[in-house]
Amino acid sequence: MNSLNKNESVRATQSVGGRQPATTILALYMWLLHGLPALADDSGSFSAALAQTRPLIDLRVRYEEVDQIGIAENANAATLRARLGAETGKFLDTSLLAEGEAMIRLDSNYRPDNSVASYTQFPVVADPENYALNRLALTNTSLPRTAVTLGRQRIILDDQRFVGNSGWRQNEVTFDALRVVNKPLAPLTLDLAFLNKVHRVYGVDSPQGTYKGDSYLANISYQLPIGKLSGFAYLLDFDPIAGLTGALDPRRGSTSTYGGRFVGEQPVSAVKLGYAVAYAWQKQRADNPLIFSNDYFLAEINAGVAGFKAAIGDEIMQGNGTVGFATPLATLHLFEGWADKFLTTPANGIKDLYGSLGWNGRKLLGLDSLSAAVVYHHFDAERISTNYGSEWDLSVSGKWHHLAGLLKYADYSAAGTTPIAIARDTRKFWAQLEYLW
Repeated sequence: MNSLNKNESVRATQSVGGRQPATTILALYMWLLHGLPALADDSGSFSAALAQTRPLIDLRVRYEEVDQIGIAENANAATLRARLGAETGKFLDTSLLAEGEAMIRLDSNYRPDNSVASYTQFPVVADPENYALNRLALTNTSLPRTAVTLGRQRIILDDQRFVGNSGWRQNEVTFDALRVVNKPLAPLTLDLAFLNKVHRVYGVDSPQGTYKGDSYLANISYQLPIGKLSGFAYLLDFDPIAGLTGALDPRRGSTSTYGGRFVGEQPVSAVKLGYAVAYAWQKQRADNPLIFSNDYFLAEINAGVAGFKAAIGDEIMQGNGTVGFATPLATLHLFEGWADKFLTTPANGIKDLYGSLGWNGRKLLGLDSLSAAVVYHHFDAERISTNYGSEWDLSVSGKWHHLAGLLKYADYSAAGTTPIAIARDTRKFWAQLEYLW
C-alpha cells in the first residue's frame, strides 16, 4: 500500500532557503511537454510509454463571498489552485500518473478550517493554502477486462452521495488505496477498493486534513435496458486524531453502510423522462463511540426537452436524536444546498424536498456551451416536527475551448424553529474561471 505521510507531501514551491522560483518548475514541466515526445517510440517499449506521456493541467481561480448571520465580518476568499502532472503511456500494461497541487490564498479574509482558533471573525471557506502531492498511482490492465490501481488516487462512485472527490473545493479528496475494477460482462461492473488514508479538503497542515484507518469499498452495478442498478457496501474505520473530539472526532465516521440505487431514463414522445431511487442502511463500526441504526432514502423524477430539464425529489437521512446518517466520504456540496449548511446530518435527521429547473444550450454567444440552473430546497427534521428552513440556488456557466466560467449564488434562510447550533441565515456568491487540459 502506498501510504504517503504529511512529510512526504510534495511542496512544489518550497526549497531550503525559501520558495523555489516558479521558473524552475515551469522549465521542468515544459520539458515534460516537449522533450518526452522526442524519445524513441517502439511499440510497447519503456521509451514509447514515456513518449506517450500526456500532461495534466488544471488551473482554477475563484472568488467566494460569504455573509453569515452571527459572524462579525463577511468572508472574501480569493484563491488560485494549480494542479500540474502527467500520465504516461503503458509499459508492461502499466501506466503511471503523478500530479502535484498548489493552492494559494490571494486574500486571507476568511477562515479556512473550523478546527483551529484563527480567523474566527470570518465564516469558514474550506480552501486552505496547500502544497501537496495530489495523486501518484500505478494502473495495470494486464488482467482481462480489469484495471488495478495502486497509490494515491481519485475515487468517484455512483452520484458521489457516499464516495466522491469533493471536486468543488479547491483541494479535492484523494485516497491512498488499492482499487480493482472488473467488467466480467459488458453490462456488469465490479468495483472493489481497500484504502488506509483519506486526504481531505482541509490540506496537509490541518489537524483534520488526513484520516487514517483501514476501510473497504464495494460497488457492483448492472446496466439494464431501463436503467443502472447498483448495490454497495462501504465499511469505514477511522483512527482518532489528537485534539479532535465531539463532532470533529473521525471515529464518528466509522460506519458500515449497505444499500442500493437505481437510475435511468426513457424517451416519452419528445420528452426524456428520468428517475432515481436509492436506499441505504447504516450502523456504527469499529471504535465509533456512538451506537445507532439510521436509514437513507431518495426518490427523484425528472424530465428534459429542448435543452430544458426539470426535476423534483425527496432525500431523507435519518437521525436517532443523538447522531444522524453519516457520509464522511461524500461530495457534500452536491446535496442539500450549495450553502453547505448541512455537511453533517443533524441529530434528528433531515428531509430535503427539492425542485430544480435547468437549461443547456450549445454554440451560443461564441461559446461552446452555456448553462443556467435554479434549485429550491425545503428542509425539515426527519425524526421530529421541526422546520430547518429553505434555500434558493442559482448558477450560470459557460465553456469555450479549454476555459470554463461560472457565476453561482446560494441563499439559505433558517426557519424560526431552526436551532441556532444547526444553521443560520447565509448567503454565498462565487465567480470562477478554470483552465483544464
